[in-house]
Amino acid sequence: MKTHERAANLALAALSLAPLVVKVNPNVNVILTACLTVYVGCYRSVKPTPPAETMSKEHAMRFPLVGSAMLLSLFLLFKFLSKDLVNAVLTAYFFILGIVALSATLLPSIKRFLPKEWNDNLIVWRAPYFHSLSVEFTKSQIVASVPGFFFCMWYASKKHWLANNVLGIAFCIQGIEMLSLGSFKTGAILLAGLFVYDIFWVFFTPVMVSVAKSFDAPIKLLFPTADAARPFSMLGLGDIVIPGIFVALALRFDVSRGIKNPYFNSAFLGYTVGLTVTIIVMNWFQAAQPALLYIVPGVIGFVAVHCLWNGEVKQLLEFDESKAEAEEAGEEDQDDNKSKEDKKAD
Repeated sequence: MKTHERAANLALAALSLAPLVVKVNPNVNVILTACLTVYVGCYRSVKPTPPAETMSKEHAMRFPLVGSAMLLSLFLLFKFLSKDLVNAVLTAYFFILGIVALSATLLPSIKRFLPKEWNDNLIVWRAPYFHSLSVEFTKSQIVASVPGFFFCMWYASKKHWLANNVLGIAFCIQGIEMLSLGSFKTGAILLAGLFVYDIFWVFFTPVMVSVAKSFDAPIKLLFPTADAARPFSMLGLGDIVIPGIFVALALRFDVSRGIKNPYFNSAFLGYTVGLTVTIIVMNWFQAAQPALLYIVPGVIGFVAVHCLWNGEVKQLLEFDESKAEAEEAGEEDQDDNKSKEDKKAD
């Protein structure tokens, strides 16, 4: 981990804890926490191989429709069933999910202090009666899950805003680290679809705001305020993860070309500007705002202007992580075959 990455991690941890001891302006807190989370997630996504899950164009087109169906389903559940019952089921679900996300987030820091074989040797567990169902893990992952388990116990019992935020940040970091858009074309399709999705569900229906207030789970970050009537400002995790995976793609595009982060800087600046405008408009009108209405034009706009200025539109649109990985693998195979032939010749 490089110095700037370590500094971002420490700053994010300090900012999360700060409201416990000092008064922090919630607007500043929202912007800094979201931007630091995106920054940390982006750099964690830079690995020898692309992130594990790559989104196709078809998935990107369907995503707003699937998201709408899930949102409406939650709204109807809260409307026709007991809110306590729904939240109890969701707490159990997020308890397990939280352990996985928190342990995965802590794992890189914990691995350094453990024996190498604990990090490398896989343990395979098979279900007693369903042998096709198996889970692979390492001893390091078991060690990392211990603090995650106790932390989630605290969250489930107290539902403290800090526990909610720590789990929410872990979900965001893992989402940005593990998901890939594959190409900027797919990213543009996804962000454009969710741009419309966010505007519709916030401005034209009460569904989004109602679910956000009823849903007692770490799907949003909570920022303490001094207003007794409105004790917390909220920011949905989707407003961090969705633009974050696009910003992360820009960073990996820079890395693949061996240049020092020009498109990442543009995308990250666009995200920061878009989120800042969201906060300004929200305070001006004193009403909930669809954050992607401002973030999406910021992220895509800054990157578009940058590539137009540099005359690199073609390179940007043709970039595909899966193809880049296949080409690298092919080059490695050719190098291996060449070295074997050289040895035979000797």
